[in-house]
Amino acid sequence: MHELVIGIDLSTTTCKAIAWDARGVLVAQGRAPLTLSRPAPNAYEQDPEHWWCATQQAVKSLLAQIEGRSIAAVAVVNQRETVAVTDARDQLLRPAMLWLDERRKDEVSALCQRVGHERLHSITGKPHDWAPAIYSLAWLADAEPELFHKIRHVYDPHAWLVRKLTGAFVTSWASADPFGAFDIHRHRWADDVLRALPIALGSECFPKACAPGTVLGTITQDAHALTGLPVGTPVVAGGGDGQAGGLGIGVVSPGTAYLNLGTAIVSGVYAATPRVNDAFRTLCAIDRKGYVLETSLRSGTLLINSLLKQFFEIDVVAQPDSLIRLEIEASRVAPGSEGLILLPYWNGVMNPYWDQDARGCLLGLSPDHGRAQIYRAVLEGIALEQALATQRMVEATGEPVDAFVAIGGGAASRLWCQIIADITDRPVIRAVTQEASSLGAGIAAAVGAGWYEDFASAAQAMTQGGETFSPNPALREFHRELLALYSELYPRLRDLYPRLAKLNQR
Repeated sequence: MHELVIGIDLSTTTCKAIAWDARGVLVAQGRAPLTLSRPAPNAYEQDPEHWWCATQQAVKSLLAQIEGRSIAAVAVVNQRETVAVTDARDQLLRPAMLWLDERRKDEVSALCQRVGHERLHSITGKPHDWAPAIYSLAWLADAEPELFHKIRHVYDPHAWLVRKLTGAFVTSWASADPFGAFDIHRHRWADDVLRALPIALGSECFPKACAPGTVLGTITQDAHALTGLPVGTPVVAGGGDGQAGGLGIGVVSPGTAYLNLGTAIVSGVYAATPRVNDAFRTLCAIDRKGYVLETSLRSGTLLINSLLKQFFEIDVVAQPDSLIRLEIEASRVAPGSEGLILLPYWNGVMNPYWDQDARGCLLGLSPDHGRAQIYRAVLEGIALEQALATQRMVEATGEPVDAFVAIGGGAASRLWCQIIADITDRPVIRAVTQEASSLGAGIAAAVGAGWYEDFASAAQAMTQGGETFSPNPALREFHRELLALYSELYPRLRDLYPRLAKLNQR
């Protein structure tokens, strides 16, 4: 009777509700858009009530295609490093601050000093960077202290949806973790970090953190009335969309890395123990046992799309044929982009340098270079950055990376997949499903429903590989030399970036 599970994927711009069967086949789906607000420069916010409205819309659309009685369980995965706050009556105090919000940048050094940089990194697995949501709370404490004093509940998006679906104030380890205030060793909120906020918060203000795959509650009568989900349907702990994407393509053991070619470029490998190093950030895996060692470049398809629009007046959404023509042109350019090399730090750099002042650079421009060479240089620059990040991770941990499984919108580019394979000297396997995060939620739901005894067996049954792009051995030595040149760029520019940032603040 209960032959389907539902994975709800609440991303930054869309909520998807997808039904999966026990083999990981997508049976039906519903989706609803989400909008961002920009109340100030570098500020990004959303109304959490819109998360819930979009979830209702997506689930209703899904249930128009399947029978409610076929649903064994529901699980949620979510955009990470986003935070919402409510008062003692659980009423919203302000819009949620998103992971994109840069107002928190100036809070990083102060909080790190109060806790101790090495101690904070050791406890949370998060290096010196503004990504974790704890810095949004620090900004709120400084900028809106009267409001901050009213905070009694702090939500990540996973906790918000679970509250609406079940009434329980709970979340998953793998969703609490990206806050940067979670002890990844003990799987509990880190009181030392919370007390270091400009206005201290207690762990009682945060949702109870439970193991992924745990049943957190069941669909209430109110939630049934708004979504159509049957009363009593189990709601299972999922996790952050990054870790879920890895799970959804079967990364549950060392050796293979997921590679999300999306707005940001995010790659992760599985580790049995919580390694901590500046070469990556460490996150709790959704399998309850292990960890994900994750590298990230904020400038992914966001960089590509903005560059094409601003410099070549190509809108990749409105003009898909123009992008196809550009890909063909770039494929005819020889590796190395005819002497062009790009440093893709448009939005600063995370691992391994953690420098928010760093910016992009295009080296080698001449009158002979046109859009095809520049476009290829962008694809190669991001691939070179991934090769460098992977090399540093392997050196720091000894964990092998034998292949990448590519997901995200950028994985649709055969040219880019081949470039990444050639430059990293590793096969790139293009995932069959591009809804890997939702499938990760579906796998968590399947474990919670008792379909499989553990995440490894669930992932084996519900995921599959796709087309493989193998590295060209004839280009191996050339790309080795190109990577050596690329690795010198940032160290040579490092001292110039603070001066440039200071000059632009005048």
